[in-house]
Amino acid sequence: MRFIPWAVALTLFLIYSFFTIRRHELLLTSGYDLGIFEQGVRGYAEGRGPIVELKGPGFNLLGDHFSPALAALAPFYWLWPSAKVLLLAQSALVAVAAVPITRWALRELGPVAAGVTGLGYGLSWGLASALGFDFHEITFAVPLIAFSVVALGERRWIAALAWAAPLVLVKEDLGITVAAVGAYILWRGDRRVGVAGILLGIGSSLLELLVLLPAMSPGGSFAYWDNLSGGSGGRNLLTLPLDLITPGEKVTTVLLLLAPTVLLAARSPLMIVALPTLGWRLLSNNPAYWGTSYHYSAVLMPIVFAAFVDVLVKARGWQGLLPRWIARAALPVSLTVTLALLPGFAFGQLFSTELWRTPARVEAARSVLATVPDGARVSASNRLVPQLTNRCEVIVFGWPQNWSTAEWIVVDEGQPMGWPLAPDRERQELATVRSSGYQVVRSDHGITLLRRAPGTVAPAATEAPPPAGPGAGAGAG
Repeated sequence: MRFIPWAVALTLFLIYSFFTIRRHELLLTSGYDLGIFEQGVRGYAEGRGPIVELKGPGFNLLGDHFSPALAALAPFYWLWPSAKVLLLAQSALVAVAAVPITRWALRELGPVAAGVTGLGYGLSWGLASALGFDFHEITFAVPLIAFSVVALGERRWIAALAWAAPLVLVKEDLGITVAAVGAYILWRGDRRVGVAGILLGIGSSLLELLVLLPAMSPGGSFAYWDNLSGGSGGRNLLTLPLDLITPGEKVTTVLLLLAPTVLLAARSPLMIVALPTLGWRLLSNNPAYWGTSYHYSAVLMPIVFAAFVDVLVKARGWQGLLPRWIARAALPVSLTVTLALLPGFAFGQLFSTELWRTPARVEAARSVLATVPDGARVSASNRLVPQLTNRCEVIVFGWPQNWSTAEWIVVDEGQPMGWPLAPDRERQELATVRSSGYQVVRSDHGITLLRRAPGTVAPAATEAPPPAGPGAGAGAG
């Protein structure tokens, strides 16, 4: 039976790897975010640091979010310079987080509970939304949180803090999660270890937010304070409880987080570790943080399922914690809810024929992109960017840099994404491109490749507006 946790993790890794690599091959990944992170990892691998041209000239990714953990991927990228390295690493990290949850359930509740909780975590909508939207730095946090929270449930205080401590190198807000782990330890167990965790977590976040990020940010300050300000008037303490539950999308998200555990996870004190992430998301004025899209719920899923195991373990040994029929029904209902939610989120694409076949348009795009020489400076549509970032110097067509700084321009006219330029605006910009010394080299299935004519100097392009819409890259939070 000892093989069950690793069998679950291996199964999840294979599913994730196929899903994410296939999406990339079908041009469903994007410059914002996969291209951004690939440029950062490529910079580490080449010894230049995480300089990301997609965010701006000479932009240091450590000034956007403090994520030096990305450097751990540099040796793998050096061996195989491809965006697929990032996607495979993400698949492995998210999958291995199932091991501590499944192992705990196996030891305390048996193989059936282990399988249900492990697969419930692995197929959860929070992970589906993250894996269905490129790569993100928080992938490093998922296994660290899983091992830490399970250690909390098993009252292994030093191990819990040791697993949580590296979170301060993953993202600036996760220091508060470390502090929450410390607070739990202080409350339930070892005072010295708990205080150490609180000081480490709060101190690290303050250092990163107030010193390190401003020092490396082009703007000289943390770029996302406005997302937490509550608007121009700031926060009203009297309405703070109401802000946590309005609009109703916030309540829906919380209920969906708990639904696969039949809401039982809410009864575990381990959910304290989820409060920092839930808090800043629900109090933010950025609607992207309130819902179920993108990568924002990935770090919460291991906490929720560890809390589920915690409640079931305690119910077995403590008469009266749960009515017996609820305890017996919890696992089959959990499995049913997990499977019922699958089609509504990104993993539902696994059951679509579109993921399993390669359209002629995609083959045409690959052929057109192969025309661009290695090392060229290219302005590309958002969906085409990560197909080039391993071998070219790439910017997004339309924002934030002018396309006129690139020798090559490649745009998907057949299926415009609508970001950063609306389709009408993109067509206007392409008309300007064609009249500014760029000549069409190839065009196939709407994938149009242009090159600046020899001996011509293109005028500055009209300034594109900043991107509207949430989730537009690493800058979304």
